[in-house]
Amino acid sequence: MNFQQLRSIREAARRNYNLTEVANALFTSQPGVSRQIRELEDELGVIIFERNGKRLTGLTEPGKGILKIIDRLLVEAENLQQASMEYTGQSTGTLTVAATHTQARYALPKVVQSFRASFPEVRIALQQSSPEHIAEWVLSGKADIGIATEGLSQFPDLVSFPCYRWSHLIVVPDGHPLLQRSPIGLEDLAEFPLITYDVGFTGRGHLDDAFARAGVRPDIVLTAMDSDVIKQYVSLGLGVGIVASMAFDHGRDKGLRAVEASHLFAANTTRLAVRKGAYLRSYAQEFILQFAPELSRLDIERALMGPEAA
Repeated sequence: MNFQQLRSIREAARRNYNLTEVANALFTSQPGVSRQIRELEDELGVIIFERNGKRLTGLTEPGKGILKIIDRLLVEAENLQQASMEYTGQSTGTLTVAATHTQARYALPKVVQSFRASFPEVRIALQQSSPEHIAEWVLSGKADIGIATEGLSQFPDLVSFPCYRWSHLIVVPDGHPLLQRSPIGLEDLAEFPLITYDVGFTGRGHLDDAFARAGVRPDIVLTAMDSDVIKQYVSLGLGVGIVASMAFDHGRDKGLRAVEASHLFAANTTRLAVRKGAYLRSYAQEFILQFAPELSRLDIERALMGPEAA
């Protein structure tokens, strides 16, 4: 039994049994992956995967139990490497943080600046994507920390911490007719073309839910991942924008006006997630504490280890 065999099993389950993708992820060949899987099955005397010919189609019942053990073994192997570097006093390394564009652009800069002052020898790699991809990166170990909205709490193998709450704003050009209405209602918004976030990004679900509950059909003509892109198209007169509150700066966003929309849409919670059971270097814990200062190191350690650590 070796780690390459274990990684082949784990990646096959993660990548929907597509051995070409598994081979690419592990920097090997498809026949090599097949051989690693078969050798481990032979050694254990258990068939882990269901097959249709040579193609993997799913996990057997024993395979499901074995996969859980493999996940734990690989997490602990990675933890051992992290712990060895911590105990030998190495203060260098790379902290990989995956976040949505809005978090990376508006919430993280001050934290990164402060962190770099405390840990000048630690490199920070910022990755930006959707909450679903962020969760996948943290689960696979490609990212140490994930930052997004409530979607991160839906993954049972992640530990996520609530960090701060925020609301949406309505953004219009100076002189827009909506500025004459107070308070602005969902029916008012539906009179105009709307520009907001892609589905799955930056609280978009709360916007859709509010319109659906009210029985109002919005005319969403343009969507984007990037708040600055949304504001740019609003400034061109293409529609009314709905953006995250932290994405609007009254001094910088000249020619635009922002109107509070907390009475229309539910509040959002930004969450920070790490992989359950992961060993976090001291500098990773410090980054979390700077982003969510209401937490303590004990809070983080207890959450990572589960209820038995409480």
